[in-house]
Amino acid sequence: MSVYLYIAYSNLIKGGYYMLCKEKTACFTGHRELREPFQVVFLKTQREVEILVQKGFRFFGTGGARGFDSLAAEVILSLKEKYHHIHLILVLPFPAPYLHEKGWTQEEICLHEKHKTCASKVVYLQQAYARGCYYRRNRHLVDFSSVCIAYQYKNTGGTAYTTKYAYRKGLKIIKI
Repeated sequence: MSVYLYIAYSNLIKGGYYMLCKEKTACFTGHRELREPFQVVFLKTQREVEILVQKGFRFFGTGGARGFDSLAAEVILSLKEKYHHIHLILVLPFPAPYLHEKGWTQEEICLHEKHKTCASKVVYLQQAYARGCYYRRNRHLVDFSSVCIAYQYKNTGGTAYTTKYAYRKGLKIIKI
């Protein structure tokens, strides 16, 4: 089976440069539900991202899901005001995941669309939902990163899978 890789939107990065800079790229993984208040998780994530930026990281990939992915995108966009050289990369399994997944509020859909507009690059891995597409998205994020920032409180599900995969691939794991 061939993987559909479509770079849908790129306004700042030429030629997929972030894919060649694994050592300057971090990805995020986390649950769709936050157990702590949004602001607490936001500030913890922001602190860790700033440390990475000070170490030379420029590219930050997120999977565009509700919850922690969305929070992580907001962190990058807020820090971009201070660090103009950093980039948000959205790696989506397919266009408009909110049409397939239940539970998206109108506010979350608007935020998702904002992230697509503000991201330096949006990558769709395939044209439509297919079984396993979320795992493919998570592996793609890990495969092109050297650090994984994880908001994980369960040992099952996609976040646990991604964290284990990142560990097996030798990424530094930063737990929020």
